[in-house]
Amino acid sequence: MDEKELASRNFYKYYTSKTTLDANDFEKLLPYFEFKELSHNQLLLRAGEVCKHFLFVEQGIIQSFSLDSKGGEHILQFAPENWLMVDRSSMYFGEPSAYYIKAIEPSVVVYMKPQFLVEAAKLKPDVASFTEISLQRNIYFIQKRVNSLIAATARERYLEFMELYPDLLLRVPQWMIASYLGITPESLSRVRREIAKESF
Repeated sequence: MDEKELASRNFYKYYTSKTTLDANDFEKLLPYFEFKELSHNQLLLRAGEVCKHFLFVEQGIIQSFSLDSKGGEHILQFAPENWLMVDRSSMYFGEPSAYYIKAIEPSVVVYMKPQFLVEAAKLKPDVASFTEISLQRNIYFIQKRVNSLIAATARERYLEFMELYPDLLLRVPQWMIASYLGITPESLSRVRREIAKESF
């Protein structure tokens, strides 16, 4: 990939807008990331494997989920364009992942080796602080999501979903949204009807 093509990618724009990384830095970081095209439903990680990459969504949507004993999906997270996804516990502790990560529409994903952030921070120290802030934000959203699943109503969960993922309502099947919210598709339909009525 030449410099001009890389500069047009969301991945490059994201990190050069959030940090002081520049084109020269990215040239040095080329060994630590790779763009991959994925088909609909293609798996990026299987339960039992060790997660070895950070995943940046250049285009499309990916999701992480677990499977119950009956094969039902329990969705943990969605990641559309410009979002990162990783199983941190698997990566940092070398443990087999309990989750699957899958593309739910044709996607382009950047596979980032852990060394990408290490080497980037050596080039520009502000990368380390940005990474720390991103980690803390991720922990915040996980805590908020756990609290929502414990204490929030189906309506409240859906409104939070709309706020967090405003662009996914028409891109993700309703049953997947229901799985993420921890409610049945029927309950989700009822909530959406109630909200729609209030809008008129």
